[in-house]
Amino acid sequence: MSSASGARFSGNRSSRSASFCSLRAVLRTPRSAQTSTAPPIRQRKGRLRPSDQPEEPERPQVQHPENKEPKPMKYRMLAAALLLGTCLTPFATTAQDKPLKIAFLAASSQNGFNQAIYAGIEKAAKAAGNVTTEIFDGEFSAPTQFSQVEDLTAGKRFDAIIIAPNDTVGIATALEDATAAGIKVATTLFPIGPDLKNMQPQVKGLTTTVASDPSIGASAQAEAVVKSCEGKRPCNVVIMIGQLIYQFDNLRYETFKTVLAKHDNIKIVATGEGNYSPDTSLKAMQDILQANPKIDAVLSNADQHLLGVEIALEDAGIDPSSVYLIGGGLNQITVDKIRNGTFKASLANFPVSMGSAALESVVTSLKGGTVPVWTDESKLRDIPQIVDKAWLDAHPDFTAEWQG
Repeated sequence: MSSASGARFSGNRSSRSASFCSLRAVLRTPRSAQTSTAPPIRQRKGRLRPSDQPEEPERPQVQHPENKEPKPMKYRMLAAALLLGTCLTPFATTAQDKPLKIAFLAASSQNGFNQAIYAGIEKAAKAAGNVTTEIFDGEFSAPTQFSQVEDLTAGKRFDAIIIAPNDTVGIATALEDATAAGIKVATTLFPIGPDLKNMQPQVKGLTTTVASDPSIGASAQAEAVVKSCEGKRPCNVVIMIGQLIYQFDNLRYETFKTVLAKHDNIKIVATGEGNYSPDTSLKAMQDILQANPKIDAVLSNADQHLLGVEIALEDAGIDPSSVYLIGGGLNQITVDKIRNGTFKASLANFPVSMGSAALESVVTSLKGGTVPVWTDESKLRDIPQIVDKAWLDAHPDFTAEWQG
């Protein structure tokens, strides 16, 4: 249902209603108030003309204590206006009352992080009221997600799109068409456009970005590895990244290498692509260990990768707790493993809070409100950027926003 068609319907019904109510108000007006300028009518068959009628004796006016004088004309006009307003009210619709439909385009609906973003979207939609949501599976495929945006724009079923992009550059043109069609668009986790460090809108008409500069988090992760490598020469490091075809993973990877390259005791022995899957990460790490059995640290951008890495280390006879394992996302599985010493740390992300912030922004914008063009995802909760065992021991009640 488009807002334009709703306005036409409301206007036609309102005008008919106003005419009806005005007629009803006239019909209810006392005869004494309906004056006429026509001359007196002569009566037939000897009946008295109105001018010949005997005058009736003047009747005394009944005075009510609470209403001693007739109501002035201004009060009658006010009453008529109120009646007209009452007649129009049932047919009036505003942006505040319009049901809203929001689509979430997940990078992959099978991915736990994306599922947590959607959980935040649903939570905020329930709190807002009169908002329905639907999730679409991007299958970790840029072409699939591009086609989804095109279909949603052409179908005009949704008032807004929230996206976790697979291709932050290629998807831009499709989203520009969506905003041109009047659809509100919010992006989560990454900005849309060629510059992943720029959180300001790079797509015309974009409503908001709920994300952080990926290179900042990647730098913090790499610095944690540098600290763990102190006193080790060489310190053999494996990098486990999502997919290097993704611009955001490429930025993270280059950031990892730049930070580690500043320290001559650190050697990057191999890089694997985990594709955000424990199974894929397991196979990649098994292959790496065959050529590099001595590993001091594994630097990964995703907690899911560490689950596969852990199994590969165990299969190779290596105690995972003897290797510095750091991931990204901070899911509950990782929190538990950091607490028991298996993993060492994780870059904190808040997918539920991210999804809620995105939905609140598009709903506010659809209702005519003003929203920030950027919300820093890393500031949504008061938690350190890198969460380790020391912090978790000091906060025993902490739970992650997603299971993993």
